[in-house]
Amino acid sequence: MIRNLLRSVPALLLAVTPLLPTPASAVGDQPEAVRPDPIVFVHGWNSDGSTWETMAGRFRADGWPTGHLDQWTYNATQSNATTAAQLADEIDRVLALTHASKVDVITHSMGALSSRYYTKNLGGASKVDAWVSLAGPNHGTNTANWCGGAPCFEMRPGSDFLSDLNSGDETPGSPRYATWGSPCDSVINPQSSVALSGAVNSTTACLNHSELRSDQEVYSQVKAHVR
Repeated sequence: MIRNLLRSVPALLLAVTPLLPTPASAVGDQPEAVRPDPIVFVHGWNSDGSTWETMAGRFRADGWPTGHLDQWTYNATQSNATTAAQLADEIDRVLALTHASKVDVITHSMGALSSRYYTKNLGGASKVDAWVSLAGPNHGTNTANWCGGAPCFEMRPGSDFLSDLNSGDETPGSPRYATWGSPCDSVINPQSSVALSGAVNSTTACLNHSELRSDQEVYSQVKAHVR
């Protein structure tokens, strides 16, 4: 009798195993169809992609695959229109690499301008799901009067570049636009420059210009927006 019971143990284990719970899969282990959109980070003037280390690291810790987090670096001394054309190529590269249909774009400061030019003038609205501006000089900043070169001229309030960019619909197409601005950001002057008509516009706690990239609460809100 004992021998018969022992013989039945393997069969019992096979019957029970499918009923046992399995651990939840991480985002990176999910099929491509249900993974979050890849994120392209666009830095600001006098900067590079390394400035996104904190935010990209948080996305990675929350399950975004490393290959879905593109901390893009570009030449920040050139016209934002030139950068927009290069951004178009970069986004096409990321889409091809990840097999995604759209990206999310997260920008800081001047990065908002080239990415908006891309969505408005270069067909980017069809390739961007969620768009984020952190401390973006969307209507110009008087601080740009103190620097030179094409991008600084374009960031000055009333510039031809901004007049064209903001004419008509400020948030064209289907992307979900959102902005965050700080009442303590001395780089964006006036502070009302950040908000866009048609976007979800948020005011942060008292953060300096760079802290919008690293603040935990801002990250949580941005993550909720791009989800």
